Amino acid sequence: MQLTKHWYAQLDDYVIDLAWSPDGSALAAASAAGPITLLSAGDGARRAELPGHEGGSNALAWRPGSSLLASGGQDGAVKLWDGEAGQHVATAPLGRAWVEHLAWRPGASDPILAAAAGRKFAFLNPDATLRHQFQDSPKTVSALAWHPQGGCAAVAYFGGVCLWDADTALARKEFAYGNGIHALAWSPDARWLVSGNQDPSVHLWKPESDIELQMSGYEGKVRHLSFDSGSRWLATSGSQDACIWDCSGEGPEGREPLMLPHGAPVCAVAFQRAHGLLATASEDGALMLWSPERKQPLRATVRMPASAARISWSPDDSLLAVGTEKGIVYVLRCET
Repeated sequence: MQLTKHWYAQLDDYVIDLAWSPDGSALAAASAAGPITLLSAGDGARRAELPGHEGGSNALAWRPGSSLLASGGQDGAVKLWDGEAGQHVATAPLGRAWVEHLAWRPGASDPILAAAAGRKFAFLNPDATLRHQFQDSPKTVSALAWHPQGGCAAVAYFGGVCLWDADTALARKEFAYGNGIHALAWSPDARWLVSGNQDPSVHLWKPESDIELQMSGYEGKVRHLSFDSGSRWLATSGSQDACIWDCSGEGPEGREPLMLPHGAPVCAVAFQRAHGLLATASEDGALMLWSPERKQPLRATVRMPASAARISWSPDDSLLAVGTEKGIVYVLRCET
């Protein structure tokens, strides 16, 4: 197994977010300064330079099965862009707070864009018109994640998580949690909803049966979560090791996690979309590939000159995009 450099591109600031187009032909990269660059997956050529958001961009999300790209920024707005034409399409103002969380409903039949800014949370239509404005959250929205089948959106804030129904816009369930939440992830089979927390810990809910599990012992806040495509392995940050929990059967409680060592705190984790490789990055610039089911899980290591701020697999799992704190976007090819 090898990771080889396919191409790289230099942005004007820290890479705040990365997002592959649904067909895998383009990579959108947002810099903390505001501009959004559309890069060709084949050679890194710049397809378009979008102005992004005044003050800075925060989040990117492509509409499934479409060339429509959504972005959120420090100007309190959601903007929609035509990724093929490289043009602005529409703007939806959400208020004065930064728009830090965006996610499209899975599937293309009835698209909804979930967007959060401060305590405000809304569902938007693909033309940026407001579909539903929810009551303000008790605290600032800190994470959101769509149910894998798109039936509801999980919204986290200090104190808990609420599941908002996509069709009725009513609260399905609320889960109390007495601390800050930094990340949310559903298992692909929808059995588990997981939060990465400030306290520091990982909390698991089984929404269909109201079972809850708590996994603690982390060195720091847990900001990054990723499930494998089979819903068995849950990768988490929060330490100098990437921590891998076995969520099969009744879940990870009482099981010893697999610890994948780094030389510095882990700053990103990402399983492939359809295959079994896990990419992890640490603050010393190390990027590693693992196969958690193997007795010798380490498959490849790459050293970069700067820490990864974001990592993302292409839709076909052949390319790994890495956005660094120094504003460089690397695209690495995964080869056996």
